[in-house]
Amino acid sequence: MSESLTPSQRSAALDALGEEEFDVLVIGGGVTGAGIALDAASRGLRTAVVEAQDWASGTSSRSSRLIHGGLRYLYNLDFKLVFEALTERARLLTTIAPHLVEAQPFLWPLKTRVIERAYSALGVGLYDAMSIAGAGGKKIVPIQHHLSKKGTMKRFPDISPDALIGAIEFYDARVDDARLVIQLIRTALEYNAVAVSRAKVSELDKDASGRISGGTVTDLESGRAIQVRAKHVIAATGVWTEDTQDMASASGGLKVLASKGSHILIPRERFKGEAGLFLRTEKSVLFVIPWQHYWVIGTTDTAWHEQLKHPVPTSEDIDYILQQANEVLAVPLTRDDIIGTYAGLRPLLQPKVLDESKSTKVSREHTVTEVAPGMIAIAGGKYTTYRVMAEDAVDFALGEKQAKAKPSVTANLPLLGAAGFNAMVNQSERLGNKYGFDADRMQHLLRRYGSELPELLASIDADPSLGEPLKGAPQFLRAEVHRACAVEGALHLEDIYVTRVRLNSESPDRGGSTVDEVAGIAAEVLGWDEEQTNTEKANYRARIAAELAAQQARTDDDASAARMEVDDIVGDGELI
Repeated sequence: MSESLTPSQRSAALDALGEEEFDVLVIGGGVTGAGIALDAASRGLRTAVVEAQDWASGTSSRSSRLIHGGLRYLYNLDFKLVFEALTERARLLTTIAPHLVEAQPFLWPLKTRVIERAYSALGVGLYDAMSIAGAGGKKIVPIQHHLSKKGTMKRFPDISPDALIGAIEFYDARVDDARLVIQLIRTALEYNAVAVSRAKVSELDKDASGRISGGTVTDLESGRAIQVRAKHVIAATGVWTEDTQDMASASGGLKVLASKGSHILIPRERFKGEAGLFLRTEKSVLFVIPWQHYWVIGTTDTAWHEQLKHPVPTSEDIDYILQQANEVLAVPLTRDDIIGTYAGLRPLLQPKVLDESKSTKVSREHTVTEVAPGMIAIAGGKYTTYRVMAEDAVDFALGEKQAKAKPSVTANLPLLGAAGFNAMVNQSERLGNKYGFDADRMQHLLRRYGSELPELLASIDADPSLGEPLKGAPQFLRAEVHRACAVEGALHLEDIYVTRVRLNSESPDRGGSTVDEVAGIAAEVLGWDEEQTNTEKANYRARIAAELAAQQARTDDDASAARMEVDDIVGDGELI
């Protein structure tokens, strides 16, 4: 399949990087870079995208897993930003990725009877109105619903009766953040993009006029260095933005600070609730988000001054999240309830670019600027508005005239697995009966693969053993590990666990009990010999030990030091 990320595709992509001149070279394989690659490729531009680590390995696999307008931004009067995000939410729910983005109800507990309910209702009412307007007059999700205390307790039986006098129920959406990025990259391949992970831009080149004309890409798997020629270079490197800009040896650019957001995961059966919770705290907000088999609770918002590759939650972060959640839960959570943790770094864009003389486009949340002739940088923004950021970046690189001649088409472009999703849902019972999968299993598979589910089932037809659950993690099938390697671009065990079969953050042992079985499946697909298989297993087990040690540390520097006791599996994973 032309849209599959495979070892042979990767090899061909590396060759293409050195043989062609590209219209656009994208640096960064998070949601913004992946979105830019799809936007540019679907306009007919010859596009290449490279990522120094695995696809979505940074912030884009470590978010709160929400697609939302940002209700709290309304109280800062950021109406344009909220409307933009709600418009994108509607597109993702209906057209772009309905299999990966799902409407999610939230309860906003109220503590006072008149004033709080009145101003909260006004804010949520405006949120609903903007949502409908952003969807072209259609009601994509239900509007707010006011609940009494009794009604709230019915919707969320395990909320503390002392924590509220009632609630407002409103809707946003949740997303499998890493899978969305992988689908963006795979969809870009359909439009002839060249995509390579584990490949870093180690140097930028300039032509005789001083314009950035491409750069050297180093394949971290083999050490091979490739000269890449490009008419435009777009850097979408998040918290690494300033490092990327430094390679251009230019005074212009963006200033970005890293803010850490930590999360914990709790088993779904630990407390009863049919909706999520939206909690306002002294510092910000806390979400309690229900997923099929667990709750995601977060996030924190603290400055991070350590290494950027592997942010980790500290013991203090975990205590804070537990404390905030326990203020509203009838039976307090303890550390023994936690089945997983993770932390990500949000790139906080500072108000000014480094060189005000450079051409720049600024929105309320993201900025696109010309770092040097031929090189564009984009930073800031939020996961929900990745598509708008991508469109802005490509428009900016092309210039007004060319952008009008080749406009973005991604607003109505379904990702792989989206087209025909509802029809596939209608086949759920029949397929479940055929393969012996219950409704819970089918929901899991449909929400991961959408209309591509028949491809996964075909792999089971070819090898019935792939239809068996993983022995140590029965919520996942062996076929999902197989597909992670055969179609979704996993090159190493950690790629499988962190961004595809996400046991790294969804099980107490971070998938340790499944390492032998998963490695066996991966080895067959990727052609590992016994020595390489043992190395992969040792590497991932070392990562598990480092991450578990890090979350016991009290401070960021101690947690970071514990995590960095383990070397990266290839290269150094840095951009420069």
